[in-house]
Amino acid sequence: MRIYFLAAVAMVSAVGLSACSEKTQDNVENAGSSIGNDLDHAIDHAGSRIDNGLDAAGRSIDEHADRIGAAADNAASDAAREAGEAKRKAGAELEKAGNELKKE
Repeated sequence: MRIYFLAAVAMVSAVGLSACSEKTQDNVENAGSSIGNDLDHAIDHAGSRIDNGLDAAGRSIDEHADRIGAAADNAASDAAREAGEAKRKAGAELEKAGNELKKE
């Protein structure tokens, strides 16, 4: 009994769909176009947001790379200055020790 009832409902639905008016068909077509336009807009918006995010990430990477480079340059300058100062102190101490040995 159930199968016959479902079959009857399916037949009535099929007949109803085939008898749709032109206005209904136009409404369905317009709804489909609207959905397509909304989907296109959403995809474009998502693409723009992704592009903007990638641009911001690139700028941040560049900025931090510049900071790292500057810090490395400063560290190298500090190391060179400290090494020069250590050489001068060592030289002065050696000269002092040599002078003391001459006095003896």
